[in-house]
Amino acid sequence: MISKKIAIQLPEGLEARPIALLVQVASQYESSIYVECEDKKVNAKSIMGMMSLALPAGREITVIANGEDEEKAMENIEKYLCGK
Repeated sequence: MISKKIAIQLPEGLEARPIALLVQVASQYESSIYVECEDKKVNAKSIMGMMSLALPAGREITVIANGEDEEKAMENIEKYLCGK
């Protein structure tokens, strides 16, 4: 299991469309992937769960990945959230 703090650098933050794209990125991997913000922890592969966080640009979150492809998953989720 690995975890990493990441600041959301998408200009619009995580609204509906960016969330849908994040869920697509996360769903490519076998690993379990969760996003934590304050006292909430949601599955990064769940559109409704991610929308419940209402994350603006600049907010720092913790991404947790656990599984065989956790490192690749973390790398690509970080690239997406940092707008790269």
